[in-house]
Amino acid sequence: MSLEAMLMVLVLSSFLGFELIRKVPGNLHTPLMSGSNAISGITLVGAILATGAAVRTESGFAAFLGSAAIAFAAINVVGGYLVTDRMLGMFGGGRPGGAGAGGGDAAR
Repeated sequence: MSLEAMLMVLVLSSFLGFELIRKVPGNLHTPLMSGSNAISGITLVGAILATGAAVRTESGFAAFLGSAAIAFAAINVVGGYLVTDRMLGMFGGGRPGGAGAGGGDAAR
C-alpha cells in the first residue's frame, strides 16, 4: 500500500471517528467508550503477534516497541473492563438482582 493511500485512510478514519463520537449523547458516551475499550482486546492480540515477529527477527527496537504496545493495550483493556464494571454498578442498584438489591435488608 502506498504512503498516500495510508495517509488518506488515517485522515478519513480520524475524521469519521471524531464525527461519530461527537454525535453520541453525553449520557451514552461513557458506556459506549467502555464497551469499545473492552472490545479493543484485539489490539492486544496484534501487539503480541507483532512482538513475536520482532523477537524472531532479532530486532531490538521493534521488540521494545512491541512490548510497549502490549503494555498499553493491556492497560486499555483492563481499564475498559473496570469502567464497564463501575458503570454497571452505578446503574444496577434499582433493579431486582442489581448491585444494590437486598444487600442492606438482609443484615437487619
